[in-house]
Amino acid sequence: MPKTVAVLPIKSFGRAKQRLAERVGAPQRATLAAAMVGDVLEALGAVRGLDEILVVTTEPRAVEAARAAGLRVIDDPTEAGHSEAALLGVDAAVQGGAERVLLVPGDCPALDPAEVDALLERDAARAAGVARRVVIVSDRHGSGTNALLLTPPAVMPPSFGRGSLARHAGMASGAGADVRVAGLRSLQLDVDTPGDLTALRAALGGLPGAAPRTRALLAQLVQAAA
Repeated sequence: MPKTVAVLPIKSFGRAKQRLAERVGAPQRATLAAAMVGDVLEALGAVRGLDEILVVTTEPRAVEAARAAGLRVIDDPTEAGHSEAALLGVDAAVQGGAERVLLVPGDCPALDPAEVDALLERDAARAAGVARRVVIVSDRHGSGTNALLLTPPAVMPPSFGRGSLARHAGMASGAGADVRVAGLRSLQLDVDTPGDLTALRAALGGLPGAAPRTRALLAQLVQAAA
């Protein structure tokens, strides 16, 4: 297996999830962001195919959680955006000898380590004949990107945001890479909007044991709203 590094960009919790404002107050949004990151970090730690996990952030609570888990932290002092933070992580991974990078968001708390391992193994099986590879993990709407698997790590720069799946596919093709789109159930459950929050809550009902921190917090939010 190629040396594989996961990069997890994390925005300051106080600035996170602004699009949930109509449903969730500012203190609860920060707490939700922290809970989701905790669940993602725990799940990534159980992925056998990862050699290292890098956390890119300036958020003190995320730094503390990452270091407590023995992970390397890359400072993101300007917080210019998700793509820019991901690039900081990619550069650090390359300097550490990474041959493949998995860009993962901090708001997919249901992340299933077995699904990620299967994704990594399927990609590695293509390595003999395809040196430049990009796997795009779609969001639940089929238009956004919830994760990127890049081989080599600098095969293309990430460009997250609205319509990013088609944009990433075009960029990868332009870079001469073999492009695959994957739909991983657990990585499709990101949280940006109230609708995403509802979808996550519903999905967790069929995923016993997944996202314990986020699950507990969602239950508290439901009780508070009742």
